[in-house]
Amino acid sequence: MKVVRFHAPGDVRIEDAPEPTAGPTDVKIRVRACSTCGTDVKISRFGHHHIAPPRVMGHEIAGEITEVGGDVTDWRPGDRVQVIAAIPCGTCAECRRGRMTVCPNQVSMGYHFDGGFAEYMVVPHNVLAVDGLNRIPEGLTFAEASVAEPLACVLNGQNLAGVGEGDDVVVVGSGPIGCLHVRLARARGAARVFLVDLNRERLDLAANLVQPDTAICGADTDVVDAVLKLTEGRGADVVITATAAGAAQEQAVQMTARQGRISFFGGLPKDKPVISLDSNLVHYRELTIVGANGSSPEHNKEALRLIADGSVPVADLITHRLPLDRALDAFGIVARGEAIKVTIEP
Repeated sequence: MKVVRFHAPGDVRIEDAPEPTAGPTDVKIRVRACSTCGTDVKISRFGHHHIAPPRVMGHEIAGEITEVGGDVTDWRPGDRVQVIAAIPCGTCAECRRGRMTVCPNQVSMGYHFDGGFAEYMVVPHNVLAVDGLNRIPEGLTFAEASVAEPLACVLNGQNLAGVGEGDDVVVVGSGPIGCLHVRLARARGAARVFLVDLNRERLDLAANLVQPDTAICGADTDVVDAVLKLTEGRGADVVITATAAGAAQEQAVQMTARQGRISFFGGLPKDKPVISLDSNLVHYRELTIVGANGSSPEHNKEALRLIADGSVPVADLITHRLPLDRALDAFGIVARGEAIKVTIEP
């Protein structure tokens, strides 16, 4: 079978590999869709400290079960499934407290285990042990189901930031994560959603799909001033920085309303993780700043439900569908910002 394998930074190959076999506590799936994200591009260029090469990449996975281990009782060949990416241990102090997104023993598909840029893959028992294999609802395509993983992360972020009815929400970053944030904020009853990006072409592409109340191009205007004017000087109730930019985090503090919430959703580069923070704005405005790190198995289940019932449509966000042998082209499309979501269909 064909796989997309990471060997070293700058060395990702499409190559032949033997078809895997499920162990007694595993299941094997025929991968039908594995969507790409910016993390895949970063891994291909710079590697990752959790990846011991060679490793099959891909973590936004949906497929069809073809084989179940002898000790597996709840699944059958032919079942359509979505696979979590981040796998908590389920037994540590954080997991027992329901904080699975910050499990210190977390492992991940495409990092510690071979991922979904392959014709076939094994879903390890670690996933099954935390109920991380989800049935795809009837009527949902494999490609749509693969987007449940990033939506699950978005769901976690908005839960932590308390996005809800009547909020004015600013989303900084118009990539696939930013688009999902706009759609989910709408589904949660936000009054207005403003989308911000420095790249006019990418912003226009996203805005045409998700239709924010206002699209603000940071290359053309002062973002903080624009948000303050749109909110009659109040600022936004919630600001979500869905971009790896320290400047966006600094601006977020300046354009958040009193008792507003800020989600530092996008992590910063490892060599530049420190920002300048006006602590007095946080203090006097009673602001809340929260991080957001991945998702839990329950977030994945809810994300699938939100997609299936139409609350958060994702089909139109999949702007490119490519075969496995064009996966490297997909990384280039993502890196250049020419797409919203690129899905590989092996």
